[in-house]
Amino acid sequence: MAAPSASNLKPWHFIVVTKRQILDNLGKVHPYGKMLSKAPLCIVVCGDTKISSAFWVQDCSVASENLLLTVTALGLGAVWLGVYPREERVNDVRKVLNTPENIIPLNIISVGHPAEQKEPRTQYDELRVHCERW
Repeated sequence: MAAPSASNLKPWHFIVVTKRQILDNLGKVHPYGKMLSKAPLCIVVCGDTKISSAFWVQDCSVASENLLLTVTALGLGAVWLGVYPREERVNDVRKVLNTPENIIPLNIISVGHPAEQKEPRTQYDELRVHCERW
């Protein structure tokens, strides 16, 4: 929650899920959520459109990145599973978690002990960096 936020509105909500049945149900409704069946927990990052209808996606994305960095710093692994803007995913996750209409799930972050350790890599591409102008 230390993430920057447009106009400091902080439209985020975090649903921490540790119950096996809910984790399994989220894994069933998300097409890439199979790892949830083995994860000890997940955090669903949601935006509150009553608080911010314009920048909730950006604000919640920055908070999600902070969460991912913290998980890594703790020696754990995490996977960002995109939910919004896929309407079917949003609706399915809402049903599992019983969220109000103004609360939109942006992502599911699966947290656990990584099954493998990969070497750090860079994806830097100088063709994507422009100075002063295009």
